[in-house]
Amino acid sequence: MHKTGSHRLEAYLDRLFGFAVSLAGDREMARDLVQDCAVKALSARRVPRDEPAYRAWLFRVLRNGFIDSLRRDRRRPETVELDGEEAPLPQVREEAALWRCDQELVNRIAVKLAMDRLNDRDREIIALIDVAGLTYGEAAQVLAIPVGTVMSRISRARHALLAVLGESNVRVLPRRASGGSAS
Repeated sequence: MHKTGSHRLEAYLDRLFGFAVSLAGDREMARDLVQDCAVKALSARRVPRDEPAYRAWLFRVLRNGFIDSLRRDRRRPETVELDGEEAPLPQVREEAALWRCDQELVNRIAVKLAMDRLNDRDREIIALIDVAGLTYGEAAQVLAIPVGTVMSRISRARHALLAVLGESNVRVLPRRASGGSAS
């Protein structure tokens, strides 16, 4: 059975939101980006029929919306280059639930802080592949670059992330084994 446009889009909303947060560094802006992406996707006359192409197209629509919002909003004082486009520097925020000292929470915070220290290119490729779960081919479509370039960028970005994590005084611990299957 063929999914309707809204049902097809719903399957990607969480991943789109994660990518938007990685780009914007702000949950409110990320919500706006996902909403704008959804409106554009649902009102588009032509969308890719092939599911991997559709998914890559959605992430490209979101990324282009982010770049457009930066062009409109020049009030942000700190910006950096993102493949020729200006992008805001991420805001490092304290996590309210830090007091719990839960191992998984500490891991997430350590990775988030390390991601905030990466350059925009590294953060973007990790967000597309490791956070949003796109394939190398889909990420290549989103970024309009060859698959081989995606492969080298993700390798460099992961090494950079590990280096930043290694510099911190917080050690990312392996996930605790649970009764269920590995994730």
